[in-house]
Amino acid sequence: MGEGRSPSRNPTMGEVAAARLARRDVLMGSLAAAVAAIAPRGSAAAATEVRAQGAASAFPFKEAKAGVDERHHVAQGHDADVLIRWGDPVFSDAPAFDPTRQTREAQEKQFGYDNDFVGFIPLEGSPDRGLLVVNHRDTREHLMFPGIVQVVEGRSRKDPEELAAELEVVAADKTRVGVEMAAHGGTVIEIIRENGKWRAVPDSRYNRRITATTPVRIAGPAAGRKRMRTSANRTGRRVRGVLNAAGGGITPWHTWLIAEGRFSLYFDGVLAEGYLEGMSHDRYGVPEGAYAWSRFDRRFDVREEPNEPNRFGWVVEVDPLDPGSYPKKRTALGRMRHAGAAMVVNRDGRVVVYMGDAERYDYAYKFVTRGRFNPKSRAANRNLLDKGTLYVARFEEDGTLRWLPLVHGRGPLTKANGWDSQADILISARIAGDVLGATRMDRPCGFQPDARGGRVHLMLNNNVQRKEEEVDPANPRAENAFGHIIEIREDDGDFASRTARWAVMVRCGDPSDAEVGASFAPATTENGWFGMPDACAVDADGRLWVATAGQGPETTGRADGFYAFDRQGAARGVSKLFFRAPVGAAAAGPFFTPDGETLFLAVRHPADGGEDWPGFGRPSYYEDPSTRWPDFDARLPPRPAVLAVTRRGGGKIGG
Repeated sequence: MGEGRSPSRNPTMGEVAAARLARRDVLMGSLAAAVAAIAPRGSAAAATEVRAQGAASAFPFKEAKAGVDERHHVAQGHDADVLIRWGDPVFSDAPAFDPTRQTREAQEKQFGYDNDFVGFIPLEGSPDRGLLVVNHRDTREHLMFPGIVQVVEGRSRKDPEELAAELEVVAADKTRVGVEMAAHGGTVIEIIRENGKWRAVPDSRYNRRITATTPVRIAGPAAGRKRMRTSANRTGRRVRGVLNAAGGGITPWHTWLIAEGRFSLYFDGVLAEGYLEGMSHDRYGVPEGAYAWSRFDRRFDVREEPNEPNRFGWVVEVDPLDPGSYPKKRTALGRMRHAGAAMVVNRDGRVVVYMGDAERYDYAYKFVTRGRFNPKSRAANRNLLDKGTLYVARFEEDGTLRWLPLVHGRGPLTKANGWDSQADILISARIAGDVLGATRMDRPCGFQPDARGGRVHLMLNNNVQRKEEEVDPANPRAENAFGHIIEIREDDGDFASRTARWAVMVRCGDPSDAEVGASFAPATTENGWFGMPDACAVDADGRLWVATAGQGPETTGRADGFYAFDRQGAARGVSKLFFRAPVGAAAAGPFFTPDGETLFLAVRHPADGGEDWPGFGRPSYYEDPSTRWPDFDARLPPRPAVLAVTRRGGGKIGG
């Protein structure tokens, strides 16, 4: 069936912005328009910033060079050291990594695959000791296992496209599926810094693996509801596993949020005709059938267990300081293809969580807790995320944003209209957003609030499905392959506000190509521009950093990476390349230590591609990968890994 689709005809971002800018002078320039739209009325700051675009950047480092090759590269004066890789030990009794003899039992004690979100929780107030928490998003079997890709004999191998058509994948077996399930989920591992370098501590009592079969509790309004019950769990309060652990977050009380992403991938089968979940499953793209798990575990067959998909697509809270505790799916935050869960403590003590539904034409959300954060009692915050209000965003033509409450009994979300409870709204949050008229967006991914200014940054990765009639001079384009960044300023700096102002901060892509319509500041070099923004972070000095996912030889002519982006001051709109990933890899993470002297970055699925890179020019798989990063050992496959980036001689990252 493929990805979920929004059938709604709610206005797209392009349609809204076109109407908005029809009332403005488009010739003032896209960057100036964006700044003016979000600046306080009557402020001269917007004009000042635009006039001074060429002024000095807040990032004094000498940037890396854009391109594609088999290695990673980091800005001059910095080191990017491999901290932990797929297959490395998480426990002292973990077996050595042997890619030719993988087992579920071994993988459950080893670092998982495709590391995505990375977080750091200091231990006992020490800047040199803490817990690294890492999401394991998915698995790429053609890069993980030997002997499963076959080349059909007797055909030409000269043309890469012909060769790609000749590759066949051997049918999955139970052992391989067991390894894949164990490679999903997440890892908690203690790390320490010695002489300026970080290392893992495999014998720490805190170390933990979470997999696709780990017992998890269901909490919040959807817990125990009929739509959450299955034949294996008739209470609807427990589930096995975390799926597609994409983005995440760290709470102020030092727990770890795992945002479940594209859970539809894991389900197969045909839903029984007339089953009530049919419409909801369709809206979420269930089933996609990308994995063979349903052959060995009946819960992934929707005919056998039609409610099982409802138990995934949530934000999961894990307490890394208590390795014996159960992870909890916090259903009050809504069910979607989560791309993250970025959190901020509002000035009134309530906690606000920003989330994007990473589907083309889907929505941006925030959740505001009912209770308030208690900095003096960690235990008092234990269930803070179970009660509150979920909102979905509507971007208005006049540059304002309205946060629409997804609350049972309000507006059209009533029992008379088929909504039986708040649980129904949360389980089918996408459909509730359709009903409320939320703005369909271009694959909203990473969110990052900044407590110091009431601002929030939203990464929109791409929308190649955008039609020509949606084009306008200052917003996402037709077949928008490169994405853009939106800046939101919550009214009066109040993150719990129901209204805000917004502006397109930058349209991404190659600014030297007029047809692309990119809007980086002129001081951005040929190395500094980027496409497909995915995750982001704000460092201790208030500077914005952006990770990309989806760049490559065939899209931008450059590998994914990590960029420093000036968001304020004289150099607003200037971007600089800080880190470049190896071929086929996406950049993820990112997370800074509190002192700003270490940046943890994740390199996802290296070698997943290479056909369009002239340096390789053929399909990439286990026996013949486009890179063997990070080991460069002919006996080992490419391995996703987390890097610890530090500055030579010490000091804050990026200068």
